[in-house]
Amino acid sequence: MELNPPRGTQDVLPDRADAMLGLYEHAHRTANLFGYRYVETPTFEHTELFARTSGETSDVVTKEMYTFQDKGGRSLTLRPESTASVVRAYLSNAQGLPNPFKAYYVGPHFRHGRPQAGRLREFRQFGIEVIGVDDPAADVEVIAVGERFLRDRELRDYVLLLNSIGDPACRPAYGERLVAYFEPHLDRLDEDCRTRLTRNPLRVFDCKVDGRKDFVLAAPTITQNLCEPCAAHFAEVRAGLDEAGIGYELDPRLVRGLDYYTRTAFEWASGVLSPAQATVNAGGRYDGLAGALGGAATPGVGFGMGLDRVLLAMEKEDLPLPRARTPRCFVVAIGAEASPVARRLVAELRDAGIPAARPSRNGR
Repeated sequence: MELNPPRGTQDVLPDRADAMLGLYEHAHRTANLFGYRYVETPTFEHTELFARTSGETSDVVTKEMYTFQDKGGRSLTLRPESTASVVRAYLSNAQGLPNPFKAYYVGPHFRHGRPQAGRLREFRQFGIEVIGVDDPAADVEVIAVGERFLRDRELRDYVLLLNSIGDPACRPAYGERLVAYFEPHLDRLDEDCRTRLTRNPLRVFDCKVDGRKDFVLAAPTITQNLCEPCAAHFAEVRAGLDEAGIGYELDPRLVRGLDYYTRTAFEWASGVLSPAQATVNAGGRYDGLAGALGGAATPGVGFGMGLDRVLLAMEKEDLPLPRARTPRCFVVAIGAEASPVARRLVAELRDAGIPAARPSRNGR
């Protein structure tokens, strides 16, 4: 029998497991500090949830979903991301939930990509969502939560990238302008990029093969084509970040890999990780997601942070990792008469909330 874990997964063992657990706990503390409540959604969902919301041209839908049929013949998918799941749960239970709904989650997600360092098929995410608010201040707060998490972990070599990708009012005209620009260059785009250009032109900038070529970088940008409401929203987001003292760089070619995003888009890129794995946290506004699920139009904004990449970046920056969770006291009995005393002492320490252990004959 094969004893190694499946390709793209890993056994997280001490001391690394202690470090990851420390990041989980830091995620809980940071989210609670900003007034977010913990939620859990199913590890798998109906496939339609992700197929309808992520976009037919997204890598998630076309290449990366772990989809299977259950014994009842239903198509189910291991969650590749959690925003769609949280919004589904909100719509299903909206009458009993506060507005705005501020939620966070921590847990495993699954994507069938090519495994490499920082890009696993089973990976761990910390994410937050604010549902029911279209105020730019919500965008600023979400970004502030992510910035606080990274800063408290003492990470230094990263940058916050910021953009606005417009909304259904201004994006169609910009899409037409992009298509017109790329028509003379179609033979220089690979098949994947040509498909994106036809179905969702903005995602040409997100193309792994051609996205950073000179003629792509020279294309007109969405920030030059924002409608007045989107431009005003983006200006308020930038002003809020300036007021909060959060530095950022404008990246007019930053887009999100999922189709439900509108207006604000952002990501934190680490300078110590390879370019393909540099993004440690990414998110944005998704005001059209609830409508795509058949619910009432409901604005939302959030992020998803890759904790495996955060841990990798901490190691690359030689930062201290969350402490190992070894017993604070180790009690050794010398002689047979001391063994009952040692057992009582260990029990008393544990009753007092102090982690304690003692050797046993079988080594456990």
